[in-house]
Amino acid sequence: MEELLAADADGSALLSFGRLSEDELAGLDPAVPLTASLVVLWCRGECLMVFNTFRKAWELPGGMLDPGESARDAAIRELAEESGQRADSLEFAGAARIRVAPDQRLEYLAIYRGEIATPQPFTPNDEMSDSTWWNPGEPLENLLPIDAALAILCA
Repeated sequence: MEELLAADADGSALLSFGRLSEDELAGLDPAVPLTASLVVLWCRGECLMVFNTFRKAWELPGGMLDPGESARDAAIRELAEESGQRADSLEFAGAARIRVAPDQRLEYLAIYRGEIATPQPFTPNDEMSDSTWWNPGEPLENLLPIDAALAILCA
């Protein structure tokens, strides 16, 4: 049985977070697909969260890998699309293994950690209606627990 690090209200769960090199992504369990990249972007001790219009929740910027796209390229693209930000630095932080509800499928997520000195203004889009810089020591209503846990793991 895997360790449960965090769970969202829909039943999705963060099962593990492994610190490994970006090159080791290719060596993950081939039965579990690497489906998405997330970015934990920090500015002056606060982490960027975006408000997903469909989920009605705060989450880390990120999303699905396009066919043939690297995890790093997906992270850069999704960060720009969802928040308008471009990290001053971006490093691979590790891989998260999650169980996705309602069908309980297993997936890997590539997690990147970045820093930015001067954030750009946020412009709402079809998917994200707002952004905020979250201090992990403060509550944030409607914050997805898995995303909060990943942010704290990558502080």
